[in-house]
Amino acid sequence: MSISGDLTKEEDANAMVEKTMEALGGLDILINNAGSLVARKMLSEMKTDFWNKVMDINLTSMMFVTRAASAHLAKNSNSSIVNLASLAGRKGGHPGSLAYATSKGAILTYTRALSTEFGPQGTRVNAVAPGLILGTSFHDTHTTKESADATTAGIPIQRAGNADDVARAVLYLASEYDGFFTGATLDINGGVYNM
Repeated sequence: MSISGDLTKEEDANAMVEKTMEALGGLDILINNAGSLVARKMLSEMKTDFWNKVMDINLTSMMFVTRAASAHLAKNSNSSIVNLASLAGRKGGHPGSLAYATSKGAILTYTRALSTEFGPQGTRVNAVAPGLILGTSFHDTHTTKESADATTAGIPIQRAGNADDVARAVLYLASEYDGFFTGATLDINGGVYNM
């Protein structure tokens, strides 16, 4: 099944959820994975439109989709939302990622706040904050080989992550095995950042 739309537009987000409901007959799990750095821009060169675009893609779209899905998720007393954040939201990111890192840090707070709001309806809300995940369009576009090599050298387990590392974390958070886990963030970064 494929549904296209611009999730930064509320009407498209609402339509996506409704089309999903029509096709699947219900909604138990929501994975909020829309996101983009867009481009690296320092504050001194950043226009307000650029800032708003990054916030709309990474954060506002998440709010639109979650709001549209919330009543459907409430029908299942063991539903789950998994929000994709980033290590940049914890550490601030590399130069030129101010807007991106800020939006991803906001997702961490959004996740904690939403977990208290949605807890009574039986919906768990958690986040995943990936670090360097090679082979993704994000890092293929925005991370040089030199930067990836330098970052990998500083990772305690001496390797970059891959899509399977993130997928396993998302699957766990979406599953019934995550029954008493809400408002939390799983840091998928090989130990380069730990709390």
